[in-house]
This record gives sequence, structure tokens and C-alpha cells, in this order.
Amino acid sequence: MAAYLYRLGRWAFDHRGRVLLGWLVLLGVVIGGASAFGGQLSSKFEVPGTQSQQAQDLLHEKFPGAGGASARVVFAAPEGERLTDPGNRAAVEASVALVKHAADVSFVVDPFRAGALSQDARIGYADVVYPVPADKIDQTARDQLEHSADPARSAGLDVEFGGGLVKKESKVGSESVGLLVGLIVLALTLGSLVAAGLPLLTAVLGVGIAGAALTALSGSIELTTTAPTLATMLGLAVGIDYALFILSRYRQNAAEGMPPREAAARATGTAGSAVVFAGATVVIALVGLAVMNIPFLTVMGLAAAGAVVVAVLIATTLLPALLGYLGYRGLRVNRLLTPRRGKTRGEPLGRRYASSITRRPWVVLVAGLGALFVAAGPMLHLKLGLPDAGSQPADSTERKAYDLLTEGFGPGFNGVLTVVVDAPDVPRAQQKALAAGVADELRKFPHVAAVSQPLQNPRGDVTIVNVTPTAGPSSDETRDLVTFMRDKAGELPPDIDAYVTGRTALNIDTADQLAEALPKYVLVVVGLALLLLTVVFRSLLVPIKAALGFLLSIGAAMGVVVWVFQDGHLADLFGIARTGPVVSFLPVLLIGILFGLAMDYEVFLVSRMREAYVRSNNAREAILTGYAQSGRVVAAAAVIMTGVFAAFVIDPDPVIKSIGLSLAIGVLADAFIVRMTLVPAAMALLGRRAWALPRGLARILPKVDIEGEQLDHDRPAPPRKVPV
Repeated sequence: MAAYLYRLGRWAFDHRGRVLLGWLVLLGVVIGGASAFGGQLSSKFEVPGTQSQQAQDLLHEKFPGAGGASARVVFAAPEGERLTDPGNRAAVEASVALVKHAADVSFVVDPFRAGALSQDARIGYADVVYPVPADKIDQTARDQLEHSADPARSAGLDVEFGGGLVKKESKVGSESVGLLVGLIVLALTLGSLVAAGLPLLTAVLGVGIAGAALTALSGSIELTTTAPTLATMLGLAVGIDYALFILSRYRQNAAEGMPPREAAARATGTAGSAVVFAGATVVIALVGLAVMNIPFLTVMGLAAAGAVVVAVLIATTLLPALLGYLGYRGLRVNRLLTPRRGKTRGEPLGRRYASSITRRPWVVLVAGLGALFVAAGPMLHLKLGLPDAGSQPADSTERKAYDLLTEGFGPGFNGVLTVVVDAPDVPRAQQKALAAGVADELRKFPHVAAVSQPLQNPRGDVTIVNVTPTAGPSSDETRDLVTFMRDKAGELPPDIDAYVTGRTALNIDTADQLAEALPKYVLVVVGLALLLLTVVFRSLLVPIKAALGFLLSIGAAMGVVVWVFQDGHLADLFGIARTGPVVSFLPVLLIGILFGLAMDYEVFLVSRMREAYVRSNNAREAILTGYAQSGRVVAAAAVIMTGVFAAFVIDPDPVIKSIGLSLAIGVLADAFIVRMTLVPAAMALLGRRAWALPRGLARILPKVDIEGEQLDHDRPAPPRKVPV
């Protein structure tokens, strides 16, 4: 591996013009593809095999239009007035008339004819039904729906929209904040603005290529709104880190006397090998999301994995090419960033820190494990669910509509459950009686606030009844009601099938399926990554230690997320509109992403220890040498990664916010507590046993030479003095 990447880095250095041109052409091609073939992102979350999804598929088949998108226009009169007042009623009816003539609308439920008014008649709503899913509704139809509120608003009424079709897009510049953090850390770490700009330049190019490619694919595959954001978040973070790993090794090689060409080639061969294997663990973890059998999660994983692949390719090809343009200029330091100091005494800080850890490894292990267990404590009462409109920012129209409906009709009104009864073998004469009987029986169930009149398809063999719970959509009472209704459905005669669906039921089903599939996912991903790390380090104990440390990082990250998002601590500081269950797919997404990132630091830090051990055969000295050579770079990379992820906490979307916070805490815990503190302590306790490998296994495993042993005989004599 090292020899191959060495040749690749040298070729890129020599043919820098071709490499740069090739990447720029690729960027232009994908941008053109995005412009020509880009489609619309989807907010649809489907979970195949669940009862809620089976009901939706049944409605699409036998009740066309009933399974399409819907929006809710909520009207509210000023305090002391009612919507039934003549002037207010005329304004509402004018807005409803505009909705009826809006593009793609199937039908509209008039609030006055349907009695969709609160008890004091101050709040009412009109349901707007579309025959197609939300992702098939174009922007023109959405704009016409939004402008239908003009007559009512002109009359002094408040008008808000639920259902997600009317949204105000807000740009918060998370990427810019992340790049600024990266620039500051890189400049301080490398002591050069020129050198600091290289990782940023390559990372931005990689994110641009990955983002444009996703946009081009959105016309042919269904991409969720979170997939591009996740790909940007991860692509930016690993793109900066991977380039930093190789760049720092290049500067170290050049400072030791190698000419730029040789320094770049060797950096690509050694640090580049660590980058390739670290990237491979990230890709394995992300692609492994497919085992969950949840389409939107699979797409998110593949999109992010694509961004990581681009980052690895750019770091191992474009970066050496750019180093060819810079030459010795990439080594010069800025005196303002790195002031001239007198001769330093003693060992470097990193080596002193590692030495203090290895002298008292048991104390360090107990203290570090204690801190991680305390952080993970809140995870013991974790609750999972998908965010609803009540989790949106307080100034969004969806949140305002949610609050108005809760005020006027009770908390359960925002968590309406849809009961679908399929009775194809029931005689037509008995179908209406069956529908009425279903509604009457549902009114007797616990935690039911209201039951709508049954609605049947033209053939009469499918009945829809809406059930309003007494509690909110994310409450335990509503979950119990869904379970109770499904248990009762199992008691129906064999020729009648009943399902519970709707957004609330779908959220419950998603959380349950994710929880069920999580152990399988962990086994698949961790197993493959352990195999990969065994090949890289030619050791059994090092990969096992790496996996155990990762589990501790996951616990700490999830504990902090529960403490903030579910328990409400520091909610105002993080701009959390409403506390509630943690996003149901966050644990599996966090495991997938953080495992790969944790292995980034493991590979880069421990590979330097392995490299030193191969050369010295001294286990303790290898720890100190490897830590001294890579500790500062790993710390800088972790700070950059944390800054990039933390920047997404300012995003108003609660899903993106929770992902950003969990990854930022996870990286902090994993890099600074697990990898940079617990790992050297554990390695000191293991000693030479850390690098032991059974002979039979050693013969089977391929030797990838991540340490660059094959390159030593090619090392040239030191050239002229390096200018700084």
C-alpha cells in the first residue's frame, strides 16, 4: 500500500497540471449535471415492512388520493373576536376559495361546513388534500398555497400552515463557520496561512464535487433533505483532516532534509496509507447503514460515504499536486503565528504528556473511564422518536400552526392517527354498517379524545377513520394507544384487516424498527472494521481496544444529547424550541459516522506508534515517539472536526442540530479522552503484547505496509538546507 501510494504521490507531484485540470473538469461536469438533471429533495420518511407503511401502500392502491400529501391552513381571529363574525368569515372564505383554485389541489375541507372550529370559534382550520406525495408538488403549487392567506391576513387574521408544504428557507452559514474554525486551527498548528489554506481548498473542492453530484442524482433517486447536509458536514470535516494528516507529514519530511518531491511522495505513501484505511472504515460504517433496510437512512449513508471517498481521492492526488506548485513555500512559517523563541529545554509537550500517562496508566484509565461513564449516564432513560412540527423553531409557520391547533383543539390534535380497515370480502350491503361499527368501537378505547366520521372509497371495501388522542404525538399515552389498537386489530375476523398509520404511527414504527435492527448493524460494521484494523496493525488487541473505546465515546455523546435535547438542560443556549424524544435514527447514524471518525484518529495515532515499534522494537518508546510525532496533528484535526460539527448546531432544523451536537461531543470525547489519553495508557499496560499476532493468522493476513518499510531503501541523501 505505502509503495503504491508513494508512486501515486510522486506522479501527482510531477504531473501537477494534469491532476489539477482533471479535478476542475470533474467539478465542471458535475455542476453541469446538477443544473441539467437536478430534482427536488424529499422530506418523506418511508419504512418498508411496517404496518404504517403497509397502510399507506394499501391506500395508494385502493383509495387513490387518500395517501397523497395534505396541508392544513390554520386561521386565528384576534383576541375577543371569532372566525364566525361576518367580516372574518368572509375573509376566511376568500382564502379558502383561493386554495381551491391553487395548482394540484384535489379538494379542500371548508372549516365552516366541516365544523373545524375551536369551541370559542376563534381558531379554525381548512384541510387541503393533494392527489400526489409532497415531493411531487412543485414550487408553483406551494407558492399559490402560501399566497392564499393574503385575504385573511389583510383582514387582520393570523394564518399559518402545517404539513410542511410552506416553508421559509433560512441559510445560517454553518459551512462558513466550520471553515473559519478550520482556518484558525490550521494556521496556529502549521504556523503558515499558505499551508493552512491547502486543506481548506481541497476540502471545499471535495464538498463542491460531492454536493453537485448529489444534486444531479436527485432527479433520478429520492434524496431526503438531510442527505446533502450530512454529506457536506462529513465531507468538510474529513476533507480538512485527511489533508492535514498528509500535509503535516510532508512538512516533517521536508524539515528532515528531503526535497519537496520526495517529501510529498513519502507523505502520500505513509500518512496517505493511514488516510486510505481511515477513510475505508468511515465508508464501511456508512454503507453498512443499508443493513437497517430503511431507504432514507441508506441514501443518507451512501451520500455521506460518497463525500468521504471524494475526500480521500483528493487528499492522495490533488494535495501532492498542489504541493508541487508550492515547493518550499509550503514550509515557510509566519512569524506572527509562530513567534521566534529561544532554545527550548526538555522534551516536547506531547512526549511529556504521553510519558506522564505511561508512568501512571491505571490512574489515567480509572479517571478517564469515570468521566465517560458520568457523561453517558443520561442515556439510561433515552427515548426515541421523530421530530414533529412542535420541534420546529418558534418563528416557523409550522410551529405556529402547531401551537394554534394545540390551543384550540388540545395536544392530541397534532398527533392524529389514521385507522385503515380493508374488508374486500364483506358484502356491499354491510360495508357502511361495518364502517360505523369501527368508529363506535374506537370511541371506547382509552386515551381517545375524538373519532371522525368514517370515509370509504367508491367500492366501499376500504374505510378510513381518524382518531385524535388525548395526549401529544410523542407521549407515552399515544404510543400505548397505537399498541392497543393494533392488538385489537389482531382480534378481527380473518377476512378483515385493520392498520394504524399516519405521521405519528410512522414515527413510532421507525423508532421500533431502528431499535430492532441496531444490534445487527453494530455487529456488521464493528466486525468488518475490526477485520480491517487487524490487517492494518497486524494485532488483535489493538483493534479490540479501539472498538471498546469507540463504545465509550458513543455512550458519552448520546448521554449529552439526552441531557440537552430530552431533559432540556441548556436548551435555550442551543436554540432548542421544544424538548422531547431524541431523533430515532440518531443513534445508528452517530454509530456509523463516529465509528469511522474514531478509527481515523486510531489509525493515524497508533500507526505512528506501530511505525516506531517496527523500527525500535521497544513498546514504551514506540508510544512516546508515536505520540510526539502525531499527537499535535490529531489534536488539531479533532478541534477542526469538532468545530465543523458544532457549527451545525446553529442550524434551525432540530434533526441537523442534534446530529451536529452529538458528533461534536463524540469527536471531543473520542479524540481527547479515548484516543489521546486512554489509548496510550492501555498500550502501556499491554506492552509488547499489544503488537502480538498468532503465527497462523500472521501468515494469512496480507501485509499492507502502512509504516512504509519498503520505502526506506529509496531515501535520498539530505539536500540543501530548508528555507523557513
